[in-house]
Formats: sequence, structure tokens, C-alpha cells
Amino acid sequence: MEIIAALFMDDIELRSVPGPSTRIDLGGIQFSAPAPGPTPVTVAPHLVVLVWNPPEGNSLAALEVVFHPLGVDPADGADPLARNVQPLEIEPSKFNYRLVRAELPFDDYGTVMAHCRIDQGPTRIVPYTLLPPVE
Repeated sequence: MEIIAALFMDDIELRSVPGPSTRIDLGGIQFSAPAPGPTPVTVAPHLVVLVWNPPEGNSLAALEVVFHPLGVDPADGADPLARNVQPLEIEPSKFNYRLVRAELPFDDYGTVMAHCRIDQGPTRIVPYTLLPPVE
């Protein structure tokens, strides 16, 4: 299986079109957001991970998303801010998605990196920046 996209977003909607085919409408794609209040604060943005299973792919896998502050290398063994692991079951030649919602603690405004991978494979990294609150 392969990650074809990973994005922070507000809304997801599936709809059928002739074919049969499915459309995924994503709303509120974001890479940053104002904090709900002064730091320290915990936020829980929604991450959607779109996955494709090639024709020769195994239909069972595991999706892992590990959240680290910008500048922290997970390979150094640093504790993550949050971690989510969930099973994937996707037929070969099909697409699917998974929603990941982690509670991310911020001691100060800054950027967290979501490290997404399937079965210890290549990592797709997505940034999320917490900005000062809007007054």
C-alpha cells in the first residue's frame, strides 16, 4: 500500500458518480491554525491519509502516524507528542482513506510534523503550525 496524500482538514465528504466511481471532497485544507487561547494549549486537528493499494499489493497493513515538534528527528529516539496506529484493509487496485485525530500539546506556538507511514515503509511528512490566537 502507498500513501498518496496526507493533509490536515476540516471536512470530508464522499459522493458517488457514474462509473461506478467515488469522489472525495475535502474542505478546509490547512497547514496552520490560530490557537484557541494562549499557550500552553492542546489542539486536535484532523489529518486525512489517502491510501492506494496497487494490483499486486497485500490487502492488510498498518498505518502509523507519529507527531514530533519541527526539528526533532524521530530516528534519534525522542518521545513523540502523539502516536496513532490503525489497521488498513484495502483490496488490491482500490483506494481508501483514514482519519487521524491526535491531541497535540503545545507549550508555545510553533510547528508539529506528522510522520505518516505504512508497515515501516517510506515516510510522508506533513507540517501543522499553531499560530497565536486571533484577538
